[in-house]
Amino acid sequence: MRKIVSSVIATLILSTTLSAATDYYATVNGDKITKDDLAVILRNKNVDINALPKDRKDKIIQQAIKKKLFTSEAIKSGIEKEKEFKDALSKIKDDLALEIWMQKQFKSIKVTENEAKNYFNKNKSKFKQPTVLEARHILLKNEADAKKVIAKLNKAKNKKEEFVKLAKEMSKGPTASKGGYLGKFPENRMVPAFSKAAKALKAGQYTKSPVKTQFGYHVIYLESKTASKPLAYNKVENRIKQFLLQSKFKEKMDSISKKLKKEAKIVIK
Repeated sequence: MRKIVSSVIATLILSTTLSAATDYYATVNGDKITKDDLAVILRNKNVDINALPKDRKDKIIQQAIKKKLFTSEAIKSGIEKEKEFKDALSKIKDDLALEIWMQKQFKSIKVTENEAKNYFNKNKSKFKQPTVLEARHILLKNEADAKKVIAKLNKAKNKKEEFVKLAKEMSKGPTASKGGYLGKFPENRMVPAFSKAAKALKAGQYTKSPVKTQFGYHVIYLESKTASKPLAYNKVENRIKQFLLQSKFKEKMDSISKKLKKEAKIVIK
């Protein structure tokens, strides 16, 4: 029952936010199926129905027709007189009132440009582009094999050329055919042990000890490293404003909750 009520509430909220429809796509016993009806089926008021492929659009229209028919049949059956319907309707009214009230509380909150910029200036350390690493690796099943690879690299004149050759011959990873090339990636994308070892290298260096992860033993060669750099305000402005909105909303609701609890008579058994 709870899932049904939640679904109906979501549908009602979507319906109330849609604009009045001027076009319709079918009629069922004289009742028009409009853009709004199709948007409710899709659960997304922003979808351009007319931009969808014809077969997809036709399928949605058929779903809307079926919904109209079922709804009409349900009403004719006298379902509105049954206790289950009346209880669910009462629950929907309560939950819908709460949902719309909460939406209004959220919409009343504003974040100014100054507030966003002040937050940015006080928290610049949080807004950085991470260090980007470009690396290769050779993945081995055991530590002994990894040490053999390192020994061969130590003797090689052209370290990178030898690394690529050994990766193709010995690596158990999916990048073996590419000479172990992993491409460029943020330093924190890989598992911690791998990232820590790769970040500690300078371009052109390789790990002198096997790096153990849950995948096996790695020998890592660092191609390049692009240092972390601060992000400009315009790159994080929207993220900051959304964060501040959420924070203000939580503070407001906590304050209202505290006030209402203080004024209410609450008995917990």
